[in-house]
Amino acid sequence: MFLVAGLGNPGDKYHFTRHNIGFLYLDYLAEKLNVNFSPTKWQADAARAEMGSEQVLLLKPRTFMNLSGNAVASAAVFYKIPPEKIIVVHDDLDMPFGRLKIVVNRGTGGHNGIRSIISLLGNKDFVRVKVGIGRPIEAMPVERYVLTKMTDTEMQCVMTSRADVFEAIQLIVCQGVPAAMNKINQSNKL
Repeated sequence: MFLVAGLGNPGDKYHFTRHNIGFLYLDYLAEKLNVNFSPTKWQADAARAEMGSEQVLLLKPRTFMNLSGNAVASAAVFYKIPPEKIIVVHDDLDMPFGRLKIVVNRGTGGHNGIRSIISLLGNKDFVRVKVGIGRPIEAMPVERYVLTKMTDTEMQCVMTSRADVFEAIQLIVCQGVPAAMNKINQSNKL
């Protein structure tokens, strides 16, 4: 079984913010896989699905971003899912908006949700699908930038890239990380 976690903050207030891009992509995955999220005991909403011959647990932590590891680690322990079968979809300030990149065994990159997951899993061997949100153009604190609503252009970019994120996760699950990295990382170079 694979665990696919999308990172974000709970509540309508944060729904279309840049920091919630992981939730938006997980919602699309659930729609494509024809499953619905339900509350769980791990402080997360979850849905079980199949991708190819693999079982997949989709997970949206209901804690705030900085505590994402609570839900991810709890679900991983419950289902005995090793880190290499955990895929985390999250925003990345250091990539242009909409760019996708698959990485494994990397540091936090300053992302507090990733910091929480690494801390509670005890390692960083999980797979990450990083989605670029860029840095603020004007002098705006990063903390405020990630929690502001996306522009119409950015939302359009998210809508058009949903299929690419779905493909990235499907490749990781069905063909392995190297095949996914070769296709997605190459096709998303700017």
